[in-house]
Amino acid sequence: MRYGVVLFTSDRGITPAEAARAAEEAGFDAFYVPEHTHIPVIRAAAHPQTGDATLPDDRYLRTLDPWVALATAAAVTERITLSTAVALPAEHHPIALAKTIASLDHLSGGRVELGVGFGWNTDELAHHGVPPTRRRTVLREHLDAMRALWSREEAEFAGEFVTFGPSWSWPKPVDAEVPVLLGAGGTEKTFRWLAAHADGWITTPTEGELGSKIELLHRIWKDAGRAELPRVIALAGRHDPEQLDRWSALGVTEVVFGLPDRGAEDVRGYIAHLGRKLGSS
Repeated sequence: MRYGVVLFTSDRGITPAEAARAAEEAGFDAFYVPEHTHIPVIRAAAHPQTGDATLPDDRYLRTLDPWVALATAAAVTERITLSTAVALPAEHHPIALAKTIASLDHLSGGRVELGVGFGWNTDELAHHGVPPTRRRTVLREHLDAMRALWSREEAEFAGEFVTFGPSWSWPKPVDAEVPVLLGAGGTEKTFRWLAAHADGWITTPTEGELGSKIELLHRIWKDAGRAELPRVIALAGRHDPEQLDRWSALGVTEVVFGLPDRGAEDVRGYIAHLGRKLGSS
C-alpha cells in the first residue's frame, strides 16, 4: 500500500510546503489538502460529523486555497504526489480550474491527483450558483469539461451548466489526464457515480467497516466494464498495524493519516515518527 498525509491547511501552524517536504523526507507517497472557498455564517446544511450547524474545527473558516498550497509544496518536493481531499470543482469555472490544475501538473512533473467531493455544505455551493439538488450533475459536467480541455487540441463542450466553443488551452497534463478520486460516503449511489466518472474512492472519516463497501464497489466497477480495480484511499486515525493489514487484504491501495493542529516543529516530529513506524511495519 501507499501511505500519505492530509494537512487541514489554515493560516496558522505548519505551512503546506513544510509539511509536504517533511512527508517526502519521511518516505510518504502522497500529500493532500482540503478545500472550502468560504463558510456561510447562516447555514441550513448540517456538518456530517456534528449533525448540525456546528463545525468540528475552526480551520473550516481558515482553509487555504488548495492549488496555491500545493504549488508551494511542489516547489520543495520531487517525488510525492500532490492531491486534494477534497476539492470542490463545482464551485469553479472549469476553463479556469483546468488551466490551474494542468499548470501545476506540468510544473510538478505530473504529480497532481484530483480528489473531489459533491460538497456537504450546500449553502456554500449555493453562493457559487450551484443548485443543491444538482451538485452531482454540476460536478460531472465540470469534470467532463476539464477533461476535454486536457485531452484535445481543440476542445469544446455543451452541457446544461457549462458550454464553450472550440478552444485552445495549454499546458496539458503530463499523462493526458489527471486521476480523479471521489471522496464521499460508501453507498451504491456513490459507487455507481464513481464507476462512471472517477478512478478511485476516498473514504470519509465516519465510514466504519470497509469490507462490505469495497466488495460492493468492486462489483459495481466490474459491472460498469472497468478493467483495472479501483483505487481505494482510506482515511486513518492513529497508526494501527492490524488495521493496515486488514485494509490491505480488503483491497485498500493507499492509507492517508491526518496531521495534528499543532506548531510546525510538533507536526514535523509527528510526521517523522509516523514514517518510522510505517517503515518498520
